[in-house]
Amino acid sequence: MPKLKTNKSASKRFKRTASGGFKHRSSGKNHILTKKPKKRKAHLKGLSVVKACDVESVARMLNDK
Repeated sequence: MPKLKTNKSASKRFKRTASGGFKHRSSGKNHILTKKPKKRKAHLKGLSVVKACDVESVARMLNDK
């Protein structure tokens, strides 16, 4: 059986955490930032954890067990 290919776009967006989950960057922080309030941009800062209902699909894209 051939090797499985990793979804490259997912591999650039998600990283595995030590506890087995996945972390990702918040969306909406790339462009058109002048009309967004400081508070909204501040809340988008940092990394978020992928919700439990989506962990299985992210793991499948990254070929993680």
